[in-house]
Amino acid sequence: MAYQNRVDPWGHLHANSSRGEFLGNKGVLHNEKQVIISTHKIYGWVTCRLEFKGRKRQIMMPNRYTELFFLDEATAFSAGHRPCAECRRERYNEFKEKWLLANQYQLLGKPTIVANIDKIIHKERIHLKQKATYSAKLNALPDGTMVQIDEEAYLIWRKKLFKWSFFEYTKSEKIITNDLAIVLTPKSYVEIFSLGFLPGVHDTLKE
Repeated sequence: MAYQNRVDPWGHLHANSSRGEFLGNKGVLHNEKQVIISTHKIYGWVTCRLEFKGRKRQIMMPNRYTELFFLDEATAFSAGHRPCAECRRERYNEFKEKWLLANQYQLLGKPTIVANIDKIIHKERIHLKQKATYSAKLNALPDGTMVQIDEEAYLIWRKKLFKWSFFEYTKSEKIITNDLAIVLTPKSYVEIFSLGFLPGVHDTLKE
């Protein structure tokens, strides 16, 4: 049985047989019957390594965080997650440094702790209980950004558009123009992508 814990670029959870390259967490989302009953429980939505120090977990244990799975880091960023400070410490440090470089003004003088950063990011994830998005010209967006075109998700990578799925990316005949597109990746993340901090992508784009 496939659990409802595979995450798409909108942050929606699906029952799907794919595993993906990253594990994620945003609190306890399931009940004792392993049914998803909540969208999130915490502000610190993280992306973790699939394996860390030999730890083993049983999926959707009672009162334990709901294990979420992502195709790749680009998908996780689009859904509003960030690197975990424990199992991905080096990546987390790089992320925080670049996020502050591009977005520290949003803290309005508050301490640069990750809890304050997460609160700002959360406003970019959800608006009125729905996925928060914004519009921008395709040719103004950096590599790593996920966009919605004709109700489908596409990743901008190497200045081309690739169609997203739970298992892979596929080449698209769509081209990058100055047309407006719906941006799925939170805006502060897009800003750090513009500084050269790029998300990891699935093997289908590494050829």
